[in-house]
Amino acid sequence: MGSFKYFELFFNNPVFWTLLKNTLTLSLYALLVGFPLPILLAVALNEVRDGLFKRSVQMVTYAPYFISTVVMVSMIMLLFAPRLGVVNVGLQSIGMNPPNFLGSPDWFPSIYVWSGVWQNSGYAAIVYLAALSGIDPTLYEAAKVDGASRLQKIINIDLPGIMPVAVIILILTVGSMLAIGFEKVYLLQNPLNLGSSEIIPTYVYKVGLLNANFSFATAVGLFNSVINMVLLVLVNSWAKRVSDFSLW
Repeated sequence: MGSFKYFELFFNNPVFWTLLKNTLTLSLYALLVGFPLPILLAVALNEVRDGLFKRSVQMVTYAPYFISTVVMVSMIMLLFAPRLGVVNVGLQSIGMNPPNFLGSPDWFPSIYVWSGVWQNSGYAAIVYLAALSGIDPTLYEAAKVDGASRLQKIINIDLPGIMPVAVIILILTVGSMLAIGFEKVYLLQNPLNLGSSEIIPTYVYKVGLLNANFSFATAVGLFNSVINMVLLVLVNSWAKRVSDFSLW
């Protein structure tokens, strides 16, 4: 039983369920919001016929991806700073009493997820745009002859055309659910929002690495890997049964 000592320490820790809940909440929130939006963006861009407008939108949506995490967190802090933040000053100017966004556990998940959506959606849409460009043009010509509307073309041609790519990305995303990004969460953390911002990776860093408790950190890392592997297998089996597309 000695080899399982560190697993027992982690599972019996009073904060274990809080850490697991926070990690799953952020991961599921990011998945539910961040997975469909790049698909919608790609489909919308695919329907744009104005080349200049399309290139402009692509540049505006792709550019945030290349902003480093540290710079992104600095921008978030400048926007939501309690006294001088742009958002708070704007809300005060219309007579509202803004909350402390960065210090509220309730607001932390939304700030984390939606800033990530803004940063990553444009770049993630590239894969779907590539899939859309590979759809046989004769399908659109046949749909036009049959009098299909634009919405019907999207539902019956575009979405089925990108379904294999979407399923693979969904499987890979769910398979790394507990391995949520450490750096951004850690930089946005403060003593006021720890109730929702303390997740498994940040806890391992503080308890396992800063205190040089490497065995404990390794045990928790292995726990993460096992759970992610189980999720990967389950989602892959579900996808294969439902859509006939899977990793294996």
